Amino acid sequence: MKRLQGKRTEGFTLIELMIVVAIIGILAAIAIPNFLRFQLKARSSEGKVNVAAIRTAEVAYNSEFATYIPALASPVALPVGKVPFVNNTAGLGFDILGWAPEGSVYFQYTTVTNAAAPLPSNAYTVTAQADIDQDGAVLQSWGYVKAAPGTVVGVAGPGCANTGVWDSVAGAATLIDTVGPCNATSGQSDF
Repeated sequence: MKRLQGKRTEGFTLIELMIVVAIIGILAAIAIPNFLRFQLKARSSEGKVNVAAIRTAEVAYNSEFATYIPALASPVALPVGKVPFVNNTAGLGFDILGWAPEGSVYFQYTTVTNAAAPLPSNAYTVTAQADIDQDGAVLQSWGYVKAAPGTVVGVAGPGCANTGVWDSVAGAATLIDTVGPCNATSGQSDF
């Protein structure tokens, strides 16, 4: 009996430690890709939210001045990663609308109208484009197309057709007055 009391039975065996390390490795192999995919989806949603905010600013401006405001692509270059937002034309475009995102952005924003300022316009398209996964191949494009009164055709913008944003049911870009992806590959989980 005395001999058993002096023997230490604390700690883990090497096999138990290897099993724990293997389990942690398997969980990490599952969790990390899912985390990266959710992170890319969150970045992609920035474009949709800001397009809706620009649309709201355009509607408010139109209700007061009976025209829509064009805005050049801002920031000037398509962002690689998150960059500070800089209005491409200071004092014009987004500054006139009173719209600017808080902080840095992943997307480049543009508003195209059917008439050059200062002429009144009655149709416009807002687009947001980014290379979210930074593969240099597929751009995420979100948009909003406001057709001219009495028509179903708007103004073509970068990445968006003049016929509307992508309608997954119809399989074509036909949705007018709706914020959505500009094409079949945008807004999807292709990451």
